Order: sequence, then structure tokens, then C-alpha cells
Amino acid sequence: MKNNYFLIFLSLILLGCYSQQPQTVRTVKTGAEVLLDEHLTELAGKRIGLVMNPTSRVDGVHMVDTLLSLGVNVTALFAAEHGFRGEAGAGEQIRDGVDQETGLPVFSLYGSTKKPTLEMLQGVDLLLFDLPDMGVRFYTYNSTMGLVMESIAENDKELWILDRPNPLGGNYVAGWILREEYKSFVGSYPMPIAYGMTMGEIARMAVGEQWLDLPAEPNYKVIKTSGWKRDMRWPDTGLPWFAPSPNLPAFEHAFVYPGTVIFEGTNLSEGRGTADPFLTIGAPGFGFKPEELEELEVKHSVGLDPVTFTPQSIPGKAIHPKHEGQECTGIRISFQGNYDKTDPVRLGLDLLKFAQAHTPNFEMKAFANKLYGIDLKSIIENKEEIPSWQAEVEAFKEQRTPYLLY
Repeated sequence: MKNNYFLIFLSLILLGCYSQQPQTVRTVKTGAEVLLDEHLTELAGKRIGLVMNPTSRVDGVHMVDTLLSLGVNVTALFAAEHGFRGEAGAGEQIRDGVDQETGLPVFSLYGSTKKPTLEMLQGVDLLLFDLPDMGVRFYTYNSTMGLVMESIAENDKELWILDRPNPLGGNYVAGWILREEYKSFVGSYPMPIAYGMTMGEIARMAVGEQWLDLPAEPNYKVIKTSGWKRDMRWPDTGLPWFAPSPNLPAFEHAFVYPGTVIFEGTNLSEGRGTADPFLTIGAPGFGFKPEELEELEVKHSVGLDPVTFTPQSIPGKAIHPKHEGQECTGIRISFQGNYDKTDPVRLGLDLLKFAQAHTPNFEMKAFANKLYGIDLKSIIENKEEIPSWQAEVEAFKEQRTPYLLY
């Protein structure tokens, strides 16, 4: 019995000590939260369209549901890549339809047209844009934003961009400026691969640098995120992570994405069809000794472990991924929460060269050039030295300065 009293007494002491420990207080608010706190009354009397996806949440509730519950007159929804509720995998076309939860019409911006048409905007006065940026040029939501800005300028509508932190931080800038010949929907602007800007800042720069086809100055404003500093990566914000697309389920997948996405431009798997896309790369016939990974581990401050995996078709996430049903030899990347010493773009390029040296039938595809913005295919195939991007990055940092909000 005495032992029981002692355990109870000890538990109370520990509980008291724990309760006195400082608790983490989230100080960063997304633009969506700031909108609800400070700008809600400005929506009165307006017909509102929403360009959003599953990450557009406050306190876990989707913005469309929150706005409707607050009496906001939401009249139309607009779906970019992956869909309004996130039901589609990468590259899957989105069709016009009806949102099952609200009954509102959903207009596709990732199908036969990628720009809102006058017909789509007939019942809309103001568009609220809240799509997540992953900090990299080839993530298509920044292209969608530019087309939305062109549309509101053409059709005399209004746009509010609900800003949010760049998950990679505002100081990480890496890679080459997009060459004009590789411009596409996965590369719309002359920016580096990783640019260290928010969506609101990109919008300001796109207008200021005349990157968009605008008949007139667009009627838009940025609802800034609150409390974010440029040296913050996503884990530093205290914000919850909602998967911005099906193959980026956690921050570590998004962190490595700027580098291992380049395997989409090869005949190796980038991990789609597995539990860890972009953290897993490989292919049948990719052969190496575990100790050969040690130099890269040290150079990039990451964990690199040999792994075997078999990509499977996963509805809404990976339909018929590369090497579906085939056992692949590969590498599993891990960070242990330490991101400070790793440049993901450089990591991706070194893994690309490692894969080339250890895969007998290694093949680069033209899509790699669209992703990275230069003729990387020829550089890798000819085993040339990877060109430096330092001068381009420094020039871009100076160019972007007038448009920064934080």
C-alpha cells in the first residue's frame, strides 16, 4: 500500500512539473485565418467564388463550409490540379461537376481549359484564391494563379489571394532560371526551381515584371499571413500539415520533392504507388552496394537506405505508376527532422547521377527539361558537369526584392 501511495505522490509531482513547462504557442496564421478574423464583413453583398483545395482549412474545417456557415454568399467553386476536395492524382484531368457536400457547381481549371472563362464567372464578383505553394516552380498552382489573374483582368472581376507560408522557407533559392524554350504549365515564369516566395509575392512579381498577359491592371489584393518570417520552414510555423496533393502526405515528402521530382523525367520510379513517394526512388536492375551510399549521406546530411519496393496502382494517388507490380531496388531517404544542412535540389541531382551510374538501362526523358528549366537531358546523357546556378540565383534575389511582403 505504501508503494501505491508513493507512486501516486510521484505522479502528482510529475504532473505538476509538466503543467509548468512552457507550451508551444502557434503564432503564425494563414491568410485564410486572417480573412476570417479581420475581413469577413468586406464580403457582404458579394457573390464569392473559391479557388481552393483540401488544404484550405481553418481549425480542420474546409473554408467553403466555414464561409457558408457564416452566411457568406458562396456561388461557385473552382478546382485546380488534384480537385477541390483532393480526389484526383497528379496529372488526372478534373471535370466540371457538383460538390457533393454543398451542392455548389465546381468548374475545372485542370481540364480542357485552365483559365476561368466568362461563363464560369457569370455568378461571381470576387474570387478567393487559397491554393498551397510548395516553393517550387513546377508545382502547378502558381501557374493556375497567373491564369486566374489574367481572367479577372479580362472579365472585370476581383481577386483576393489568401497568402500562406512557403513550406521551404523564404530564404531557400536554388536552381536555374527557366529557359523560354521549356516554358509550360509546369514552368510558367522565369524563376529558379526554388524561389523562396509566397503566392502573394509571386503574384506581385508576375504583375510587376509583366510575366502575365494582362489587358489591364488586375483588381487584386493579398491577405497576408501573420507571424511568418522568411527563415521559417513549415515545421517552424506550428501549422498543421494537410496534404496539398495525394503524393505529398507529410512535410518531409514536400522537402525532398524539389530534388527527387526529377526522377519523373527518367525511367526510374519516383516512389509513386508506394507509401513514401519522392522519399523512395528505384527501378528493376538498379544495383549498388550499400556502402556506396555513405559518401552521399555525409555530403547531404541525410539517411540513405537500400530498399526494395513494388509500386501499386492507388486510386486518387497513383494510377498505373512506373514499374507497377514489379519489384524495384532502390533508395529510401530520411531526414530525422534535420533539414538545415540539406539542399534538396542538389541532393536530387547527385542521386540522379548515382542512378545513371548504377542502372544499365537508365534513360532520361524530355520532361526533365521542363521540370528543371534547362537542357538537363543532354547534360546527364553526355555526363557533362552540372552547370552552376549561383549567378542566376543572386540576380533573381535582387530582382524579387521589391515584391517581398515579409
